[in-house]
Amino acid sequence: MSFCFNFSIPEDPKTSAGFDEKELQKEKTGEKAERIEDNTSPDDPVKEAKEHFPPPNPQLLLTDAVFETVTIGSLPSLHFLNETVFEKTISEREDTEKILSSSKEQKSDLISGVYEGGLKVWECTYDLLEQIENNGETFRDKAVLDLGCGAGLLGILALKRGARQVHFQDYNSTVIEQLTVPNVILNCQEDEEGEKNDIQGRDGCEKEVEEIGNPPPKKRATDMPQHTLLRRCFFFSGNWRTFLPLVLTKEPQPKFDIIFTSETIYNTAYYPALHEALQKLLASNGLVYLATKSHYFGVGGGLHLFETFVKEKGVFSLDHLWDGEEGLQRHVVVLRFKKYV
Repeated sequence: MSFCFNFSIPEDPKTSAGFDEKELQKEKTGEKAERIEDNTSPDDPVKEAKEHFPPPNPQLLLTDAVFETVTIGSLPSLHFLNETVFEKTISEREDTEKILSSSKEQKSDLISGVYEGGLKVWECTYDLLEQIENNGETFRDKAVLDLGCGAGLLGILALKRGARQVHFQDYNSTVIEQLTVPNVILNCQEDEEGEKNDIQGRDGCEKEVEEIGNPPPKKRATDMPQHTLLRRCFFFSGNWRTFLPLVLTKEPQPKFDIIFTSETIYNTAYYPALHEALQKLLASNGLVYLATKSHYFGVGGGLHLFETFVKEKGVFSLDHLWDGEEGLQRHVVVLRFKKYV
């Protein structure tokens, strides 16, 4: 892929002071980290939330779509639009937010307050998929929220394994319209046999990739009948502070048995809004699955600071399901309301 992990975020003394590598060291050595405050003021830019609906002919979104597939253990195969082709067809895509061109120009996968990285499938998503497979998590008749969904693979998995409804949320409307919705539609049809060259991918994932000189698989609009699974899906964009009141206007108000969120705690300024969304949307006996890196260099957030924030709030317990020890350490943790521990 031509993108690099290059966070281009201006230094903001309101949100970054006290939450850098020094605070991470304090956390590791047992010193108390500074309290993370909600530094969002009424004058700060607000990303208004919006509900998105699939077009009347959703199959047209996949006309000549180029996709790849990930398969982990016994989990059903998950299909998603190829990132490289996505980059090369930027000029052909509707993008009122200008995130596609901005991301390409700045060669960055994250532009704070503009684009929050939803066009990539990040490493921790694969970690969480593997833990779901290892733990045998089932989704039959459950309500699921994929928070900060990006490509939507976690929510799509729940949908394919029997969830009664799945809500997808991402910061950017372009991500929802140009990536999440097409990926859901792509997975709401029977997998075609053949045309597949699976290779063993990194971290034990089998990932379908195109060989040099051979084009990857394409889907034609005529191959994509309307599927009833799509009726179980709801799509939203906007930041968490505006998404929460919007989704709570629905009748009946949603409560989710499972909330997925992957690579979303890189910025400490977002912790209050994220915590409030989890607290108000999780069912009383529900589970939050969070996949993350230990620390996001250049941004300041990470698991150690988030654990401290959650502990100070006193609402959730946080348990580690998996801790990777190699390279930039990655983790999968689960949160639940303390009274159900």
